[in-house]
Amino acid sequence: VSQELIKMSSQASMIGGKGLLAANAVKSTKGSASRALPSYDGLRATTRSTEEARLKTSRSARSAKFSVQAIANPPKRSGRAERKDDDIQDLGAGKGGFFTNTTPDARRVKPSNANGRLTVKVVYVVLEAQYQSSLTAAVNQINENNENVCFEMVGYLLEELRNPDNYEEFKKDVASANIFIASLIFIEELAEKVVAVVEPERERMDAVLCFPSMPAVMRLNKLGSFSMSQLGQSKSVIADFMKKKKAEGGSGFEDGLLKLLRTLPKVLKYLPNDKAQDARNFIQSLQYWLGGSPENLENFLLLISSTYVPDLQETKMTIAEPVVFPDVGVWHPMAPTMYEDLKEYLNWYDTRKDMVFEKDCPVVGLVLQRTHLVTGDEGHYSAVVMALEAKGAKVVPIFAGGLDFSGPVEKYFYNPLTKLPLVNSVVSLTGFALVGGPARQDHPKAIQALKKLNVPYMVSVPLVFQTTEEWEDSTLGLHPVQVALQVALPELDGGMDPIIFSGRDRATGKSHSLYDQVESVAERAIKWGNLSRKKNAEKKLAITVFSFPPDKGNVGTAAYLNVFGSIWKVLTMMKREGYDVGELPEKEEDLINSILQDKEAKFNSPDMNIEYKMPVKEYEQLCSYSDALHENWGPPPGNLNTNGVDMLVYGKKYGNVFIGVQPTFGYEGDPMRLLFSKSASPHHGFAAYYTYVEKIFGADAVLHFGTHGSLEFMPGKQVGMSESCFPNALIGSTPNLYYYAANNPSEATIAKRRGYSTTISYLTPPAENAGLYKGLKELAELISSYQGLKDTGRGPSIVNTIIAKAIECNLDRDVDLPEGDAKDLENEVRDTVVGKVYGKLMEIESRLLPCGLHVVGVPPTAEEAVATLVNIASIDRPEADIIGLPNILARAVGRDIEEVYRSSDQGTLEDVTLLQEITDASRAAVTAFVGKTTGKDGRIGTNALGALAGIMSGGQPPWVRALNKTKFKKADKATLKPLFEYLKFCLTQVVKDNELGALTEALEGKYVLPGPGGDPIRNPDVLPTGKNIHALDPQAIPTSAAMQSAGVVVERLLERQKAENGGNWPETIALVLWGTDNIKTYGESLAQVMWMVGVRPMPDALGRVNKLELISLEELGRPRVDVVVNCSGVFRDLFVNQMNLLDRAIKLAAEQDEPLEMNFVRKHALEQAEELGVSLRQASTRIFSNSSGSYSSNVNLAVENSSWNDESQLQEMYLNRKSFSFNSDAPGSGMEESRDIFESALKTVDATFQNLDSSEISLTDVSHYFDSDPTKLVQGLRTDGKAPNSYIADTTTANAQVRTLGETVRLDARTKLLNPKWYEGMMGSGYEGVREIQKRLTNTMGWSATSGTVDNWVYDEANETFIEDEEMQKRLLETNPNSFRKIVATFLEANGRGYWDAPEEKLEKLRNLYMDVEDKIEGVE
Repeated sequence: VSQELIKMSSQASMIGGKGLLAANAVKSTKGSASRALPSYDGLRATTRSTEEARLKTSRSARSAKFSVQAIANPPKRSGRAERKDDDIQDLGAGKGGFFTNTTPDARRVKPSNANGRLTVKVVYVVLEAQYQSSLTAAVNQINENNENVCFEMVGYLLEELRNPDNYEEFKKDVASANIFIASLIFIEELAEKVVAVVEPERERMDAVLCFPSMPAVMRLNKLGSFSMSQLGQSKSVIADFMKKKKAEGGSGFEDGLLKLLRTLPKVLKYLPNDKAQDARNFIQSLQYWLGGSPENLENFLLLISSTYVPDLQETKMTIAEPVVFPDVGVWHPMAPTMYEDLKEYLNWYDTRKDMVFEKDCPVVGLVLQRTHLVTGDEGHYSAVVMALEAKGAKVVPIFAGGLDFSGPVEKYFYNPLTKLPLVNSVVSLTGFALVGGPARQDHPKAIQALKKLNVPYMVSVPLVFQTTEEWEDSTLGLHPVQVALQVALPELDGGMDPIIFSGRDRATGKSHSLYDQVESVAERAIKWGNLSRKKNAEKKLAITVFSFPPDKGNVGTAAYLNVFGSIWKVLTMMKREGYDVGELPEKEEDLINSILQDKEAKFNSPDMNIEYKMPVKEYEQLCSYSDALHENWGPPPGNLNTNGVDMLVYGKKYGNVFIGVQPTFGYEGDPMRLLFSKSASPHHGFAAYYTYVEKIFGADAVLHFGTHGSLEFMPGKQVGMSESCFPNALIGSTPNLYYYAANNPSEATIAKRRGYSTTISYLTPPAENAGLYKGLKELAELISSYQGLKDTGRGPSIVNTIIAKAIECNLDRDVDLPEGDAKDLENEVRDTVVGKVYGKLMEIESRLLPCGLHVVGVPPTAEEAVATLVNIASIDRPEADIIGLPNILARAVGRDIEEVYRSSDQGTLEDVTLLQEITDASRAAVTAFVGKTTGKDGRIGTNALGALAGIMSGGQPPWVRALNKTKFKKADKATLKPLFEYLKFCLTQVVKDNELGALTEALEGKYVLPGPGGDPIRNPDVLPTGKNIHALDPQAIPTSAAMQSAGVVVERLLERQKAENGGNWPETIALVLWGTDNIKTYGESLAQVMWMVGVRPMPDALGRVNKLELISLEELGRPRVDVVVNCSGVFRDLFVNQMNLLDRAIKLAAEQDEPLEMNFVRKHALEQAEELGVSLRQASTRIFSNSSGSYSSNVNLAVENSSWNDESQLQEMYLNRKSFSFNSDAPGSGMEESRDIFESALKTVDATFQNLDSSEISLTDVSHYFDSDPTKLVQGLRTDGKAPNSYIADTTTANAQVRTLGETVRLDARTKLLNPKWYEGMMGSGYEGVREIQKRLTNTMGWSATSGTVDNWVYDEANETFIEDEEMQKRLLETNPNSFRKIVATFLEANGRGYWDAPEEKLEKLRNLYMDVEDKIEGVE
């Protein structure tokens, strides 16, 4: 029985995570008073004025902290107590390169004099340091007062075991220990280290106690006959029952479990056998441990030693029962007790004499970790309480024994009389997800509780694995494990504002408040709460738009978004909701003009509307960090956003709404800064803008409009910023709302973590098929004729016409076309030629492209929805038992869809035709389905829900009727039904758009529902939009499905490169890892790197991917291919753990003793080790990115602003900014400059490679792709001067393709820039649409600069489309003259740089046109 109960309790610990297992499983009984902790007494004497004084910092100190050089290279401190030599001074180059460089010496306690007493040695390992002080006090108390025993004790923080010196010391300590204790060992690689040391000593030691941890650690438990050696290896009926009950949810589960476990010691006490008594001692030990006070821990040590240390078993000792504290309740540092009843707490609060609150003051709910309270380590909580109260807010600080706070939220955050929410905002100070700890989380349960409460939810973070000094000195910021557990996971609950509010003392392990940070938490919590307290008419909103690149015509830049059309919708909504929006212009065009002044959005010019002129003196008084900007920009006002005297804030006020233009980075047009700047501070104009928003305009909230601005990319720590990080300083205390594209969760996450924003997703424009036009359409008609006449005498002549037309359409670069007369070809050869041309046409025709720009809150048309739904329907979803429509239709005619794909790719005309028939039938079926939902305006209306319900019930469904008219009438109805049920769900999600609704909720101080970001086609759960975007658990990727998909792509890539490289395997491939791509695909490109080097990622016991397994050469069937991995700055910020995993994988491959011709990783590492005089592991460094806090190579900025001289300058930018490496042997060192190894590795590259995973973003849609392309750079570095092959993997459809970069650029040009369907769609969006056309042309030239893969005809046809066509030229000029001028300038620049060979008459026309446009813009008649 006892063994079964222990299995159950251990299982409970794994289900509930931290502290669930009998978390202080003794509650105060009726009639007994809960104890107030002794440490409260000192706080009672602390006055509010003293606290406020402590929370203030001097201006000069703040400015010193803000130095950019100080951020990049933190200085050694002075003014503090001198440190020992082994203390860390600069984590960026810390001793050993670990995240923490503390040692166990501070936790080593020895008796000063044993006096003949038995000395018992205790060694403990814990995740966090809050037990350190209590344990030390307990041992000191025993050593001073106990007559029979004294203790030698040493403690290790789990993270310290990464250090080899500490690990060796740990081995020695365990070898001489009597008792070993472990708690919360949930990092598997470190758990394995613990097991490796303790397991051999387990039988020798007198007792081993392991509290909730990984199963392998729990199996070490030993108390007499009590053991958990079978944990996880045998079936437990009770454990299975508990899993079921847990899955059923409900806040009562944890309470019931705690009540059950509290009775166990009492029951087991009366069972006679030793096993029962040993089990009782284990649970009693848990109660002491989770009680946490020095008194509890003292009795815990005496109980274990007197019972299990042989020489003490006959010694009588007085051992008290565990001290009783409530499991859940309300705590306050000034209160006489902990309160289990909310009414009692409120009665005490309202009768306090030390504080007087306004009647309608804000109320902030705080969520606290109980272990900090019972161990007396609550000083950081006290500081937050006192800071909030000093600012006039009441507080309700709640705690719980476990980490399921959904019950306490329900119990304590509602008014006991009205049952309405008592609090205006909630701040969790635990750093954990609301439900669950380091092992398991229940996000749906948390969201349910928070949605019901419906107030803003902040999650502030305490430092756990680092000391305060280590965090301050770190360029990385927060420890990656803590980022995963205490930043990424709370985001899934809708948590926001991850501000570090407390540090950890190196000597005592105690938490202490970080006063600037606490001040920030308090101010932001109150301001978020005030949104629900203020009347709408009184609220002030600062809408911020972007201007990037900083050029005329670019104000209102945002990915996929009609910004001013959307702002117009927002203002209209706000007016309806009672906000003061002043006198709005009559139409959207007038709104644009009011801000731009006739669209003259000039960079560094006062031509935009000036809303406010800020005198320099006022700026310096209000901006506390202005002195720190002198290093980069000199004294104010500088030369940006200024008239030479005042700082200028551009924009326009409408009532209580300010529409402002965010200043640019400031160095876009400066080639020297682009070349040499690792990072740069914001300029004075940028700081003045946000100073105006917060201090002068007095915004209650700021709304950043569209993807994306610059604030969150300013220098500072990657995650877990300090007061000296610029994003933290710029946003200040203003609640930040941010409209963000739903398909970009990675950059949205940067905005959340570094800009403290609540991101509200908006839909990208619904995709449409690109279709065919001009000569491509004629070519398709010729192929149709051939199919009907190929067996007649006219067949060969039609093939000749097809070949000529294909050459005219420049398809000869994509398809091998025969020379000579087609009549000399065999019939099969003619069919294959036509099949390959037809396949290329169908590839162009079916390509998805977003047409036009999205307007917030406007649903798609039925036609727009069809293409998206067809692509959703094309994907097999085995996890939902859904078979994709192409698969169903192929089966209907007795074929396998994968076989059809392969045959079509090879140009088999019959199967190219069949694939097109499948595509046409799919469109027909989905069109019939969608047609029933369309309103009179052609859009999908809210009545769609009712219409869809009718479709799904009764009669023959419309998609079946559509298929009955095709050759696929035998398609299985039973298989079709769940697919269209799923499409119904997807369509209703689109209709439920909440983009304006979420903004309304946020402005009213309500909870914004969280949801994933990503590609709606791959993951329709992204819909409906209007959610607070989050990414994913970074330790969950790559998934097994991602590994499977990646394997297919890598196989196709290697085979293609081998075929184009004389049958030789590529030795090195350079590739790019993007943050958003890996979120959307759950780590497919990560998995590609693993496949290339032949290493398999493996999950640990909790499902977290952090282990590796070498794939044998026999299984791999080819050599291990070397890699050079360039991680985007966003990937670096979000996936440090995965960078660690990749580096470990590559080094594992390099260390294998295998033939060099079968292991190119090892071959090159050995060569580079000899060349550079470094170790093999150093030489196998392959994971590179920017320096911490820096993003991109700046190649894109140089191209966009024409601020570069030649290609060598672009390549130097790339090398200078992207040559920072990650080293898994020193993970705490951050990104270290490693240019020699970077260049040496690039010299071996045979192929460059990138991924396209979404139809919405292709090569010329954004500048990021060419910004990260090293093709020409590699050619310049290679000793043979050979250009590497360049490839793009396209996984946007079910039939993944690997194309050359040139093929992909041509496909992109044909489907977008040169496609009337695309550019007319953009022209329909007016001013902003012209800018989108200009951007595609500029990005096309970017590919010429970095890879040389843009054909001359692309520029020819673009010139013919936008310049030679007089009518189009006129439309562009009238709609956005500034962007049109940039189009003309780009053509001239492309010619001047040698990328476009054009006749002189065309160039002369362009020069004249440029001057004419310039005159028009400047007002010259």
